[in-house]
Amino acid sequence: MLGSINLSEFVVRPFENNAIFDYEVFSQAVIESVIALNEVLHEGLPLLPLQEQKDSVNNWRQIGLGVMGWHNCLIKLGVRYGSKESIEIAEEIASCMLNTAIETSANLTDAYGQFPMYDKEALLHSSFFLKNVDYDTAEIVREKGLANSQLLTIAPTGSIGTMLGVSTGMEPIYDIEYTRKTESLHNEDTYYKIYTPIVEDYMIEKHINDVNDLPDFFNTAMTINYKERIEMQAAWQKYIDASISSTVNLPESATVEDIENMYMLAWEKGLKGVTVYRDGCDRKGVLSKDEVKDEKQKENGLTWGTTLVATDDLIGRKKKIMTGCGSLHVQGWFDPVTGNLMELYLSKGSRGGCLSWMAGNSRIISAALRSGTNFNYIIDQLKSAPVCVSYAVRTATKKDTSPGNSCPSAVANALIEMQKDVFDELFDDEDVDEVKVMTETKNKCPECGAKLQYQNGCFSCVCGYSACD
Repeated sequence: MLGSINLSEFVVRPFENNAIFDYEVFSQAVIESVIALNEVLHEGLPLLPLQEQKDSVNNWRQIGLGVMGWHNCLIKLGVRYGSKESIEIAEEIASCMLNTAIETSANLTDAYGQFPMYDKEALLHSSFFLKNVDYDTAEIVREKGLANSQLLTIAPTGSIGTMLGVSTGMEPIYDIEYTRKTESLHNEDTYYKIYTPIVEDYMIEKHINDVNDLPDFFNTAMTINYKERIEMQAAWQKYIDASISSTVNLPESATVEDIENMYMLAWEKGLKGVTVYRDGCDRKGVLSKDEVKDEKQKENGLTWGTTLVATDDLIGRKKKIMTGCGSLHVQGWFDPVTGNLMELYLSKGSRGGCLSWMAGNSRIISAALRSGTNFNYIIDQLKSAPVCVSYAVRTATKKDTSPGNSCPSAVANALIEMQKDVFDELFDDEDVDEVKVMTETKNKCPECGAKLQYQNGCFSCVCGYSACD
């Protein structure tokens, strides 16, 4: 059973110099949350489908109370996320949360008893218990035991945090402002500047019109140093008996050494887990800011919705094939640098075939090729077309059809031959093998997974990888 408390709601006099965190009200919220999670756990216990599940849940009675809105809370207090003061506040709140949850679970043994797998000696002598549990709380546990084997965990809270308009988990806000597009309200693309809710609230409260006038405690996931992120997670992890979900965002300039140092620091600080996302990597983050320059887009491959324009210097190849309905002329136009197929034209011979069908399909295939669709994928789709009856009859009677079992499969085979012919013309034998390998792997860099670029007779990547080294 998971649940999360919105920390930003416990700040008294938010945005003021004398703002404080209300520990008394927060403690009461923790008590009610632990009680509620136990009620849900026991209510659902008999509804589990398997006896093994019922036994496991009852034996350990794990719940996971966590937090969200942590960065909102710090902003309301006027404290910068990652600062020494913010770390101290985090430890105070986390310690209060842990001791209150443990005391509540101990008192719940009056109603539910100790969880069946409870081991008093193992618990009381564990390093986690000895370091973090206050004396008075420990005395209650010695007397009563615990109703739950696990009490606290900080989940991502992506959905509920976003729904409430607060920062998720213990993570910072992603950015100060965003650009949002709507197409339905005005029958055209209209863009709006959207502020993160806590930023908008502050700007309204303080009559600020320019984000540049915001105080320095309005930092974001992309501006906070990863060392401060690790320190913050470590402050919370010290008092969380389970684990924490957290993603550290790194700028595109982050190096392999930076990421290694981050993981080593996380290990040294005793974190149970941490996720890193480096901006600009091929795998997109849940949140991203679209400020990629045109040149960088070209280096990393096509972005969604981008279609290349076919230039006038393409290399042409033509092949006549025989289908079940007569002859069919296939024209392929290839990039003079990469050798990639860019345009396809299909036209019928003197008789047979549907000209409109061929024109439409050739345009769709051309558009797909110039929008980043892999050549091999298109070939596979063409070859997957059903067998044509006319093609089969002509193959059996006149025996003059081109390789294939339908017009699409015959076109696919023709394109494969023309592609090979262009590669043979543009590249030497070693380059041809390299091109084939890269085509089969969809031009992915073996080091970082980004799209490879073919330049000066060699495939290379923006990360520094070169197939010719």
